[in-house]
Amino acid sequence: MIQTSLREFLQRLTPPTRSNLLDELERLELSGDEIPGAGEVIETLRAEFRGGGQSQKRNNPPTRYFFTPLEPLLVDGAPQHATTGGIQRGSLSAIWEWISRDLLPTMARDYTKNLNDLIAVDKQREARQAAATFQVKVLKSMEGVLGSPESADQIRARLATYTTSPAAFDDLTKMLSALRAREELTKLNEALPAKLARFDNAEVAKVATLLAAFAKTHPEQLPFALMLVSRRLKIQWQLIRLATKAASSKKAADVAATPYAAAVSMVLDRMEDRRTMLRIALKHERILVAKEILIDLYDTEYALRVRIDQLAESDWGQRIDALMASITELVECEVKRFPDNVGHVLGSRSLRSYNSLSGRLTHLAWKGRDAVNDGAAFFKKVLGGPEKSRA
Repeated sequence: MIQTSLREFLQRLTPPTRSNLLDELERLELSGDEIPGAGEVIETLRAEFRGGGQSQKRNNPPTRYFFTPLEPLLVDGAPQHATTGGIQRGSLSAIWEWISRDLLPTMARDYTKNLNDLIAVDKQREARQAAATFQVKVLKSMEGVLGSPESADQIRARLATYTTSPAAFDDLTKMLSALRAREELTKLNEALPAKLARFDNAEVAKVATLLAAFAKTHPEQLPFALMLVSRRLKIQWQLIRLATKAASSKKAADVAATPYAAAVSMVLDRMEDRRTMLRIALKHERILVAKEILIDLYDTEYALRVRIDQLAESDWGQRIDALMASITELVECEVKRFPDNVGHVLGSRSLRSYNSLSGRLTHLAWKGRDAVNDGAAFFKKVLGGPEKSRA
């Protein structure tokens, strides 16, 4: 149980301060930093601020309404690495503090009061309109202050007073970009299929058509559009199919040249986050959770290596190598805690599904299909037709 003195200290803090404290403690946990006794404090603050896994900001109508357009883009990963197409949920507290204290303090205060008054009388439509109006004001103001390197440095310094997360400034610039296309992103989100269970050729083609239309007017925001797609996938690594299908061949360089190359980086970002979750699961001895995470990581690595050729020579390949080396180290440290004659579930080869008979047959099927496609592409090239991969 949390100490009475510590509980009393927490209660003396204002709700926004406790909210920010929770964000920072969770960020440190994801970063691997050890703080004695932090676990109990985190659980206490989560019980206060969170319900059903939602952010503590969900209890604050002004911020909840303001950040609503960003909700489909929010991720809960570690801020130590870039999140392509996503915005760290943990950055929102610091961003809101900067907006309400530094960027537009008077307007933010008026907006907060107005929105709370509207919510109190259940005027939902008017509240959404008030939030949209304030978003426009923030957008215009941000475009003005982010115009020079000197201003950017000042904003970084101010954000650092609200959080130590290295992702906060980048997430602020992403927020600016996403708000510029908030209406179009909303329309795309509504147009996409509710679920993409198989993501076969037909589904890939349908989604690619929607993305191509979006990219004509908002190419800068295409990674956000890819994030909307990833939310609907049952198997996350399948997002790379948008890039491999659009490439002239399976070579990594050709995949990287497509408009959807960010999809590969997004899958790698997810692997980074899954590695963090694996470390936390092992730390708390949640072996079954760790097992499921590890299976997912192995399957994702295999899919990337099989579906993209010459991966080892690319930046993506180097990143995968570093990731899997650190994952192997985590697993080996866990397995070594047990005697050699005692098998550990995380050391089993069966976790790599591609080592099974069905997995090997699937691999042969892929290779056979690639051989057919490569042959067809060759003859098309000889005859003067376009060469296309079907990876």
